[in-house]
Amino acid sequence: MAAEEQILQELRELRAEAQAAARPILTIDEAAQFMGVSKSHIYKLTCEKRIPYYKSEGGRYTYFKREELVQYLTAVRVPTAAELETQAETRAATKGGKV
Repeated sequence: MAAEEQILQELRELRAEAQAAARPILTIDEAAQFMGVSKSHIYKLTCEKRIPYYKSEGGRYTYFKREELVQYLTAVRVPTAAELETQAETRAATKGGKV
């Protein structure tokens, strides 16, 4: 019976995660889980105004837009070695250098 209860609890948790994944607005706990960081790190990022966030009318609650968190997480793209090589070849060719 305990195994059945554990399975039911896991299913409830998966259902809650799936419902949260479909929502465009996240709470601070959901934002931390989505980004894979601690809640305190989210607080630090908001205090430093490094990530966009929204406050409720009374200022009690903090919310985040999922799409803006994705933009923050993917803001600095590191090119692959092949891309860097292509860029170098293009620059050398346009500046009259030999490849």
